Amino acid sequence: MSSEREDWQCTGLRWDHSGPALSWRHPGRGERSSPLPPERPLAFTFGARRRCVGVRRGGRHTPCPEDASLSPSAVSAQCPACARLDRSRSVAADTMADDPRPYDVYLAWFGPELIKVGITATEREGVRLLEQAALSYALLGHGPLMAARRAEAVLGAALTVPDRFPYAAKRSARHALPPRPLRAAELAALHERARGLPGLPDSLSVVDFRPVHHDAAFHLGRLRPPDGTVEPEAGRTLAGTMAAVAGPDLYVTAADGRLLLADARQLAGWPLSAAPPDAATTVTVRAPTPTPSEPDALF
Repeated sequence: MSSEREDWQCTGLRWDHSGPALSWRHPGRGERSSPLPPERPLAFTFGARRRCVGVRRGGRHTPCPEDASLSPSAVSAQCPACARLDRSRSVAADTMADDPRPYDVYLAWFGPELIKVGITATEREGVRLLEQAALSYALLGHGPLMAARRAEAVLGAALTVPDRFPYAAKRSARHALPPRPLRAAELAALHERARGLPGLPDSLSVVDFRPVHHDAAFHLGRLRPPDGTVEPEAGRTLAGTMAAVAGPDLYVTAADGRLLLADARQLAGWPLSAAPPDAATTVTVRAPTPTPSEPDALF
């Protein structure tokens, strides 16, 4: 009988311009990925224990030295020690000021009044925006890392453009999607104001407004508010067909017609074994949390 350490461990969701895929790692067989196009059958059972995925840097993987267990509900798939090591050389943690690569400054649209500023390595060609579940975005400019960081700070101070939002706000906003012209108009107005700011670094090359929309990449036309959210649990099964993927969120249509949302960040670290295509969904499904625009459940 194989041990838990010999199972394929899910390491999370990976995006590229061909679409989303779940990634896997096996101690003896290396790595693989499973594309997640719409209508693909999906059926897996959670293993006995969720473990830290370790650190991946420069294309190399370092296993967690403690083989630490993780909470089933944690968004991070790293233990505190591995997370600290990961951030010790990270653009997000401002510990890579010597990074020679060029960076893009972007404006990302997640919903009405939900536009943020951020930076991403130019070589990633916008994949960061797919990972963040930005519904639309536009580049402001590109330049050295510190110039991009300075531009990000200028927009935050002068135009009160945040560099992050609570993920729950981004998730709920995508289910009442305004048309692309409205999204483009909001981005264009902010882009025009931003490019006219006097404090932008000289080394930042400002670019013309050119919106990018992720309707097709996320299959937004297939989305509606989910009927519930999957809670990972050892020994339980999730089965159905893929409806869509937006950022880290998997939308799965169960056999009974319910649209279930599974956060791929919570799948990372679990050994997931294939279940029969006709397997029953036995995971706990948490009912949607009412938002301010929804009536309270008591009334």
